[in-house]
Amino acid sequence: MTTTILIHPGLFNSGEGHWQTVWEDMLPNAHRVQQRDWDAPGRDEWINTLDTAIASAQGQVVIAAHSLGCATTAWWATTHAHRPHFAKVKGALLVAPPDVERESAPEPVKGFAPMPRIRLPFKSLVVASSDDPWCELAKAREWAAAWGAEFHDIGARGHINSESGLGNWPQGRDWLYSLVG
Repeated sequence: MTTTILIHPGLFNSGEGHWQTVWEDMLPNAHRVQQRDWDAPGRDEWINTLDTAIASAQGQVVIAAHSLGCATTAWWATTHAHRPHFAKVKGALLVAPPDVERESAPEPVKGFAPMPRIRLPFKSLVVASSDDPWCELAKAREWAAAWGAEFHDIGARGHINSESGLGNWPQGRDWLYSLVG
């Protein structure tokens, strides 16, 4: 059975050199969730766009989320469990979840607070960096525990984005493939 990989970027989308963009170009079943406005996210709109992408995906789904895409995924799992296609989601790779609850969080992401703290009903992995400017490692670890997710600290890699220089990020792909199974 085909597994669709839905790539869900965060605020401002993922540009050139970002591991998500590289994966979208190299993985045959990878498709980017296209939000209407990457610069001014609305929680309900982003959740519903993700829901539509999941519903229309072929076969099972694994979500590869970055930053605010992680919050969107957690909110989707919290609010859309009643949807008939909910069971299509086999797993989620949640990379660099942002601290949407932090006072100094950018205004556009504060609408995603509080971060849901429910056990996700699918296999999930949280990957965080020890020097992420948008989320302290302890907070990412706390969310992983609440979500029932496996946790990986990859050391000092910033926000695990294009500036992190990961390219096609082989370790991340290995974690992704562990979810595809």
